[in-house]
Amino acid sequence: MQFEVWAPLSGRVALRLDDETYDMARDPDRDGWWTAQAPAGDGSRYGFLLDGETSPRPDPRGRRLPDGPDGPSAVVDFEALAPDHAPASAPAPRVPLQDAVLYELHVGTFTPEGTFDAAAARLGHLVSLGVTHVELMPVCSFAGRHGWGYDGVAPWAVHEPYGGPAGLARFTAAAHAAGLGVVLDVVHNHLGPSGNHLPAYGPYFTDTHHTPWGSAVNLDAPGSDEVRAYLIGSALAWLRDYDIDGLRLDAVHALADGRALTFLEELSAAVAGLAAETGRPLFLIAESDRCDPRTTTPRAAGGLGLNAQWNDDFHHALHCALTGESQGYYADFAEAPLAALAKTLSRVFFHDGTWSSFRGRTHGRPVDHRRTPAHRFVGYTQTHDQIGNRALGDRLSASLSPGLLACAATVALTGPFVPMLFMGEEWGARTPWQYFTDHPDPELAEAVRSGRRREFAAHGWKAEEIPDPQDPATRDRSCLDWSEPEQPPHARLLDWYRTLVALRRTHPDLRDPDLAAVRVAHDEERRWLTFRRGDVRVAVNLSAEPVTIALGRNGVRVLAAWEPLEHPGPDGRIHLPGESAVVLGP
Repeated sequence: MQFEVWAPLSGRVALRLDDETYDMARDPDRDGWWTAQAPAGDGSRYGFLLDGETSPRPDPRGRRLPDGPDGPSAVVDFEALAPDHAPASAPAPRVPLQDAVLYELHVGTFTPEGTFDAAAARLGHLVSLGVTHVELMPVCSFAGRHGWGYDGVAPWAVHEPYGGPAGLARFTAAAHAAGLGVVLDVVHNHLGPSGNHLPAYGPYFTDTHHTPWGSAVNLDAPGSDEVRAYLIGSALAWLRDYDIDGLRLDAVHALADGRALTFLEELSAAVAGLAAETGRPLFLIAESDRCDPRTTTPRAAGGLGLNAQWNDDFHHALHCALTGESQGYYADFAEAPLAALAKTLSRVFFHDGTWSSFRGRTHGRPVDHRRTPAHRFVGYTQTHDQIGNRALGDRLSASLSPGLLACAATVALTGPFVPMLFMGEEWGARTPWQYFTDHPDPELAEAVRSGRRREFAAHGWKAEEIPDPQDPATRDRSCLDWSEPEQPPHARLLDWYRTLVALRRTHPDLRDPDLAAVRVAHDEERRWLTFRRGDVRVAVNLSAEPVTIALGRNGVRVLAAWEPLEHPGPDGRIHLPGESAVVLGP
């Protein structure tokens, strides 16, 4: 078997394979690369010794870390990972992104067991819900057992406590057999603070730029060609070796990259090449706070070429309209939240060159809504960030009535963007989703604990009120309670979500990508909003009082309503109870 590693800083490199040591030779054709041939097979443990070290380091491109980030790598035979329970019949055709309904899922808390296999056993719930894709939060290896996954340090390896490479392969196969696509969240903007061996191998980081996590990943300094190839190779490996359908790219605004050809353009081109090679519709979804339409503009038109991006402006406007919150970045949306929501529904970004108070400057640029398809953007009422970064990790269900939760779902699932749900939202889960870690290093654990409490103390919270991220109970509280969906009031909300997802699937107008065709009306004082998607009308009443809304035409009937509702009269008016929603069609 061929072993190779990029270690340009070393004068001598050796391979430690099981209990044997093999000297490695410089690759004459690739500067900084070392190679060796040695007998090995699936499961063989190995690592590299740099400049006479006595303890081997794991392979930066290692596919499995059985003992965690500080242990040896293990060889993975991907042909052996092919599930032995593959369905006899061909799976359903894969749904393209423009027709998708995404479901964000954290493997470690989706079930109490916190494994791929336990999550796969719950896929029937997602099928009955009607979603099309499972979006897994990061699954690459990190220190400890439990965590969000954004402290990953081995971008090619699968977190062993979740089930390792074999577990991920089984999960993806089970999802595809059920007709569900799989999207994976990957992190290229930083690596975690514990178990990171990359600096010993080469210039994976640079002090040319600094980020909230310290030195930036090296995307534009000397040596950055190999670092880019390392990250792009990792991305392609997830898509190719595990048959994953798309990637969600974490916080691309934090990628420090001053090169003319950006890393994101290179990655986009590489994924497009793999899609052409395999005949599969692969896609990339960015998280970005830049409000810059160039993120999703095709490369041929001068953009970065990503297929879609999360739209936080839509979330913030909807959140303010529902809750009345105005702290932090919500301040920009809270002055007239329904107007802000109306703007995002038809123009995508609230900040499109407007003043941002919490940034202290103008922000964003307009989306060309006449040319840009709506499926370039993902819309949602809740995400892991928007829940977990709150002091107590409280969901909307902790403070809103079932009726308002139904209104939120209605706007997201019938709006113009690709909708995404966060696990448990569909039944109004009462379990929080809190920030939790499992750092083995006691100094790092204390720094995370005290830093979190210090952060929220600045906003008036008492230290003892902030959950301890290192306490196992914090993770346990964040696990979904699977007894809830069958109980009131959860069962009614779950049925509403199923109804809305079904309407989106059966009514093409609700998947129409034409942003210019979206028409929105609202009343800030009376707290109602209505919008039109082709021949479908949607109305939500966020106030506790009933309202009468003029739909502007007759001949429509109620397709679905949260509360029992009469069809509109000949005058085209609908009488909508308080805290309720309705979808109407011809």
